[in-house]
Amino acid sequence: MDVDLNSLKLVAKGKVKDIYEWGSKELLFVFSDRVSAYDVILPSLIPRKGEVLSAFASYFFSTLSLPNHMVQRVDRNKMIVKKLQMIRMECIVRGYMYGSLFERYKVNPMGLPSGLKRAEILGEPMFDPTTKSDKDVPITKAEAVKTVVTNEEYEFLREESLGLYRELSQQSEKADFIMADVKIEFGKDDDGRIFLADSIGPDEFRLWPRAKYQIGSLQESFDKQPVRDWLSSIGYKTKLDNALKIGSPVPEPPTLPQELIALVSGRYVEAYQRITGLTL
Repeated sequence: MDVDLNSLKLVAKGKVKDIYEWGSKELLFVFSDRVSAYDVILPSLIPRKGEVLSAFASYFFSTLSLPNHMVQRVDRNKMIVKKLQMIRMECIVRGYMYGSLFERYKVNPMGLPSGLKRAEILGEPMFDPTTKSDKDVPITKAEAVKTVVTNEEYEFLREESLGLYRELSQQSEKADFIMADVKIEFGKDDDGRIFLADSIGPDEFRLWPRAKYQIGSLQESFDKQPVRDWLSSIGYKTKLDNALKIGSPVPEPPTLPQELIALVSGRYVEAYQRITGLTL
């Protein structure tokens, strides 16, 4: 289907997706090749990234058990979805001690067993939601119930998120990957029914090759983690954190090296093809 974006009303321009009106009850998602890290949009593009994100979202919406908002994938990087009222909470499930969870754990164990190492598997997957804003921060159940959802909705989202993580992990394991964590979003229709929404792909999860998994180390990743790691290695993450602490403007993000762009693009494509068994 040929889509003339100039004839459509742009509703929102996110870090990665552009969203357009598509009639009175639907929206058009356009998955771009933009890449963000630490909530900052970088100046570089990752070729085929939007195509992979759209294809992954379509595949998971078609195979996961929970009802979702997808209507139809219409192009290599576009999807029509039902309009929903998005729930302002990102439902993160973590199966491994990694990323921001590991950094928080070093300061506050949060009731988890002592002595856990980087990338170590947790005893049980952990529901670890955040706010949904320009700068996402962890939110407790008490805070969520006070400001975002009811107690019943929180428990529903928690159970469904944990169940979806288990489904996604099983699919990943069949392709010899480990899904370390995943960010899931939900929305409500006009009748208050909750649907799986937004998208699920390498921008929303950490994916590690099982053969190279090693506790205590940084993991080889088939997602955008290599971009985060590179930004940390050149000192940009430290510069960003310092600016945020004192309320200074976000420092100008650097251009990614071409070899990193090619690496991430290739890994996105490989992850899709291995997990789905399909080609792009």
